[in-house]
Amino acid sequence: MTWLNRDVTEIGGQRLHPETLMMGYGYFPGLSEGAVKCPIFQTSTFVFRSAAEGKHFFELAYGLKEPRPQESPGLIYSRLNNPNLEILEGRLAIWDGAERALAFSSGMAAISTCLFALCRPGDSVVHSTPVYGGSDFLLDKVLPDFGIRTVDFQAGTGPAARRAAVDKARETGRIAAIYVETPANPTNALVDLADCAQLAGELEAKQGFRPPVIVDNTYLGPLWQRPLDHGCDIVVYSLTKYIGGHSDVVAGACMGTRVALEPVHLMRTILGTMTDPHTAWLLMRSLETLEIRFRKSVDNAVKVADFLRSHPQVESVSFLGFLDPDSADGKLYARQCLAPGATFSFFVKGGEAEAFKVLDALQLVKLAVSLGGTESLASHPAAMTHSDIEPARRAELGITENMIRVSIGIEHPDDLIADFRQALGSL
Repeated sequence: MTWLNRDVTEIGGQRLHPETLMMGYGYFPGLSEGAVKCPIFQTSTFVFRSAAEGKHFFELAYGLKEPRPQESPGLIYSRLNNPNLEILEGRLAIWDGAERALAFSSGMAAISTCLFALCRPGDSVVHSTPVYGGSDFLLDKVLPDFGIRTVDFQAGTGPAARRAAVDKARETGRIAAIYVETPANPTNALVDLADCAQLAGELEAKQGFRPPVIVDNTYLGPLWQRPLDHGCDIVVYSLTKYIGGHSDVVAGACMGTRVALEPVHLMRTILGTMTDPHTAWLLMRSLETLEIRFRKSVDNAVKVADFLRSHPQVESVSFLGFLDPDSADGKLYARQCLAPGATFSFFVKGGEAEAFKVLDALQLVKLAVSLGGTESLASHPAAMTHSDIEPARRAELGITENMIRVSIGIEHPDDLIADFRQALGSL
């Protein structure tokens, strides 16, 4: 639409930063009675100026005609496009340096739509593990019901493990995608993104098709990790988390090149998994404060993690900022990540009973799943988000009974430390 083609992205040779562009990119007050903020376009359908225009819009929407330079499909129906959706997607793409972004009704809607768009019966997906519990269920239990095989490798292992997984997957046919979550939820184990991209290139030579590397970047992105810069193809997010940031929306997104996202866009159109105008409007609000919220939460997380590491009732802390810079993981972190993020796990001395006792004793930190909100949260992955994984497999992945995952918010760090101190004091 025209409002996506008239934006100021530089002034006097100064290229504007993402945090500046979040204040107005994609929206022009003159098109909405001068309103300084984009209104909510709460409408299901849009009026065409002529029948010929309606025909042309549909030809573009369904790929029956190639668009002219700088032309986008006109507004038709909010399952296909909507001003709030398009403005949000334009702003989301800026953060990752992507050509295009697609917004969805949830993070799982983004992931599942993406995989169903790319995979066919008989294909395989090679993926890292552990991943978010919903993603694990999709990969382990849902995709196989559609004839799509999945083969995993453990995050935190070297290239040999990834290549072994690829070799195993190729025994039965085409590898349709490489799916990675890094840092891993909830262990914070890392996966080398550049190596995954190289692996996809090697597969292109072997099978005549380059499987896209899809990266769940929810933990660190889009400020602290940019998978597209490392050769990956599609970035997925739960926008519910840091990007939404207020624990009041459920949404997701995919980022990448226009070519990579075209089949995903078509699948979203047919499945109807896009986000709604009001949620898109709320997310635009959140994008304006994304950087300051995320920076504050990381600053707090460093202080809380330092406290936990020194507490006598804490066995260990899986915080990226504590990696030995001379270790393989430390070098990967330095090459791939810009900050340690604000979600990590720590391990109390004992087992489930001790972990539950700490969780139940917290007064300021809320006992809830999810992450990335302004408030601090704590949960028990083994009993909650990853409870569907077999116990022996959970233990193998490092998701133990004494693990507590925390998402540090933007409260005063001294208050958070005081809460963890008194909760650990209950042991």
